[in-house]
This record gives sequence, C-alpha cells and structure tokens, in this order.
Amino acid sequence: MDETLHISNAQESRPRKAEKAREKKGRGPQTSQRSPLRVMELVMNGVFFFCGIVAIVFVLFISIYLIVSGLPAIMEIGLVDFLFGQTWASTAKDPQFGILPFILTSIYGTAGAVVLGVPVGLMTAIFISKVAPKKVAAVVRPAVDLLAGIPSVVYGLIGMIVLVPAVREAFNLPDGASLFAAIIVLAVMILPSIISVSETALNAVPREYEEASLALGATHIETVFRVSVPAASSGIAASVVLGIGRAIGEAMAIMMVAGNVANMPGLFKSVRFLTTAVASEMSYAAVGSLQRQALFSIALVLFVFIMLINVVLNGLLKKKNKD
Repeated sequence: MDETLHISNAQESRPRKAEKAREKKGRGPQTSQRSPLRVMELVMNGVFFFCGIVAIVFVLFISIYLIVSGLPAIMEIGLVDFLFGQTWASTAKDPQFGILPFILTSIYGTAGAVVLGVPVGLMTAIFISKVAPKKVAAVVRPAVDLLAGIPSVVYGLIGMIVLVPAVREAFNLPDGASLFAAIIVLAVMILPSIISVSETALNAVPREYEEASLALGATHIETVFRVSVPAASSGIAASVVLGIGRAIGEAMAIMMVAGNVANMPGLFKSVRFLTTAVASEMSYAAVGSLQRQALFSIALVLFVFIMLINVVLNGLLKKKNKD
C-alpha cells in the first residue's frame, strides 16, 4: 500500500516539476529582454533628474549672485532712499540713486500691456479654437507663431519708426517716445504667449461639456463663454502670468520707444523701466563703482518683483483650483 502511494505521488510530482521547468525556461528570454529596458528606464530617469537639478542650480546661482552683487549698494545708499527716492542721477557730481520712477513705470507699463493684450489675446484664442473654420485657423495659427519668433529689436525698430511718430502727431506732443508707446509695443509682444497657452487650454476642454450645453438649448457663443472659457480658466490664467513675465522683463524694444529718461511716469512722458535702466547704463558703469553696484541692486529688485508676482498668481490659481 505504501509503495503504491509513493509511486502515485512521484507520478504527480513529475508533471509539476515539468511545468515549473517550462515556466523557468519561458521566463528566461523575457527577463533578458526586460533587462535592457530596465537599464534604459534608469538612464532616462537619471537624465530627467539631472536636468531638474540643473534648472534649480541656475536659479540658485542667479539668486545668490544678485544678492551678493546688489546688497552692498542698498546698504550704502539705504533701503528707503533706494526704493522710494524720486531722483536717479548716477553720473552727477553728487549722485542720487532713487528708483521709485523705474518701479512705478514698470508697474504701469506692465498693467497697461496686460489690460490691452489679454482681451485681444483671449478673443483670438477663442476664435482659433472654437469659432474659425479649420482653413482659417490653419492660417491664423502660423501667423501667431511667427509673431512669437520676431526678435525684440524688430518690435522696437518698428515702434520707433512707425508708432512713435504716429503718437507724436496724434496727440501733438514734442516727442512720441513715451509710456503710451511702450504699453502698445508690450501689448503686442505678449500676444503670442497669451494666444498659444489659452488656445491649448481651450482645446483641452472635454467635448462632452460643450455638447451638454448645446443640448440644453444654449447657443454656440453662450457655450463658449459660459462653459469652455470657465473650464479653461486655469490655463488662461497661466497665459496671463506668462504675459506679465514677458512684459516686465522686456528691455530692448522698450528702450527704443519709451524715451529712456528717468522721469516719474506719465502716460505721454518719456520714461525708463527697471530693465532699461540696467541695460542702458551697465555698458559704461565702472567696475566696482557705486553706480554699477546700484544697477545690480535694480536687477535684484526686478528679480524679487517677478518672483513675488509668480508666487502670488500661482497661489491664487491653486486656491481657485481647490475651490
């Protein structure tokens, strides 16, 4: 009886061993095939991690460099006198380094460009994404991309030759180079960013939302403004953030149309932005001089200003998305 049980158990174990052998044999090639893929995945993860670290290192390097280079002038001039002083005379016998005119001009110029550029950019994005026929959209979209590729100096050159004389004649001014001309140029320059990002956000809205609105009796335009635009609001807000960053950081084009004079801002007065103050004087500021250090301080203020804008707007976006 025991011998019979032993023989039957041996016979049952043989198929199991054969199945295990076949499984091991079948896993061999799969493991060998997965191994290169696994190595490639690890390599790509390492590349992505390295790129992320490089970006962080660049930001930290710029931050530290601006702080080290800009703080000495602020400490020597005084924070209040530097930020709220109304006179900038860096090359005078008794130099003064007040940057309040530059700060206010940058704020007014950026705000004006956003007020003009955002509605036009948003409407253009809606037209391309939701209204225009495919053939028309295929023409408008490359035109917007081409607008994004035009160098800043070309915008400034066209503004200086065409816009500045037009402003002078239209408003009977002694000089058309003014804050008004700078606002118009900035508004045109931020259009590509606003249009492209807003269009992408509108295209990402699920089609089911729009179909449900149309099924309830809403018109196409009502659906666009009451369904599509609110659903894409986070992407549209991101486009506004990009536009603000582009406007406040522009220098070359603004230098050519704003007059580059250190005045308190007025709509039809020649003015100087934070960026143009650095760009116009850095070339002849003596190394180690207070003037050069003050220019680095302006760059530090501009950097902090942009960082604060990004933090505030991103915080508002996150809060809105949570709600």
